[in-house]
Amino acid sequence: MPDISIRLKRLGKKRIHSVPYVITSEVSTLRELIRACVEKEVDRFNESREEPKVFAFLTPAEIQSQSQDGKVSFGELANQNKADQEQAIAVALQAHEDGVFCVFIDDDEIRSASDSITLQDGSIVTFLRLTFLTGTLW
Repeated sequence: MPDISIRLKRLGKKRIHSVPYVITSEVSTLRELIRACVEKEVDRFNESREEPKVFAFLTPAEIQSQSQDGKVSFGELANQNKADQEQAIAVALQAHEDGVFCVFIDDDEIRSASDSITLQDGSIVTFLRLTFLTGTLW
């Protein structure tokens, strides 16, 4: 399974969030890549709901790091509900189909969820979230 890097970027924002990622299943289409990423993230999200924080204090480094994101918190969760994996996958696939985000693999845009892809060690997958213009529709 390839070791890749996932980049998350929003239009209008300078910061690019990049994380190393290991895809644990074979993926040959964009649909399978989105499914694999969502499954892994939902599992991580649900695990965070099961493991309460023992220490309710922040170090100065944590405060500095969180302030860069614009929100400083103790990480306590008011909502303990877990995410539904199949629903999250359906939402992600629908969001791609609706053009809410686009996907680039090594600087090549993958437009259709059924397009075949090839991931190699060191591949960079970029999810670019597109933002809509503000204002009213009417």
